[in-house]
Amino acid sequence: MPFLEFVAGCLSGALGLAVGHPLDTVKVRLQAQSVYKGIFDCVAKTYSHEGLHGFFKGMAFPVLTTGITNSVVFGSYSNALDYLTQSQRSDRSQGVPASMAQVFTAGCFSGLMQVFVQAPIDLVKVRLQSQSTVARYRGPVHCVAVILKEEGPRGLFRGAVALALRDVPCYGLYFLPYEVTRKALTEDGKQPGTFAILMAGGIAGVVTWGFANPMDVVKARLQLSGTGGREYSGVIHCIRVSVREEGLRVFFKGLLLNSLRAFPVNAVTFLSYESLMRLFYKQTR
Repeated sequence: MPFLEFVAGCLSGALGLAVGHPLDTVKVRLQAQSVYKGIFDCVAKTYSHEGLHGFFKGMAFPVLTTGITNSVVFGSYSNALDYLTQSQRSDRSQGVPASMAQVFTAGCFSGLMQVFVQAPIDLVKVRLQSQSTVARYRGPVHCVAVILKEEGPRGLFRGAVALALRDVPCYGLYFLPYEVTRKALTEDGKQPGTFAILMAGGIAGVVTWGFANPMDVVKARLQLSGTGGREYSGVIHCIRVSVREEGLRVFFKGLLLNSLRAFPVNAVTFLSYESLMRLFYKQTR
């Protein structure tokens, strides 16, 4: 039943994103702009200038579309794991676990697949979130229209290389700590409980963002290139300029926020996914 993984991934992804979007907005602004002294300064300025609404800028678009992205991630991962292990999800949950190499490979494959869907979605989200005092885009549809007019179809994939460099290896890492932690917190012969899934999902998110943050900074800056600020010709140029002007610490901008956001977001995402999969499989028996 490969289609069920895509449905469960879609719903769980939307729930997880809704939980973490306010912190994601602060993270994007810290990474892409140099006008904030830190997390609290960014939060204070965003609230004083824009109110609570400022933290939810650009959320409607990714909530509607992240479901699609997450369905690709979980659907691709689960089906790739089925192929690599020559077994079904139910077989693996009953004592025939996949190897770490198989989990990592399936995760990398899911990261590659979701880049094709995520690149234009993430670009629009980041540009909407980065708007503070000047509203260049009236909404997601207007943002897409402006990008197509000014940059052409290729403009929608600005930052896609950085996104791929971030997501392909990091989605391999994403599922590894989840599987390891969930197994460690589950008694032999039993199904993982709510606590085990929440902890495994949260830890997986934090570990992954620890590796993903440097390229996430580069991705955000490339996506905002040509929108009124500094322009970058590519990944290498962005890295060189960023290091020259701000030092190596630039690649850790937003790391604390990413980690704080990653735990609840991924805990909710994995718990929702696992709960839905159990419900779907129960109904199809």
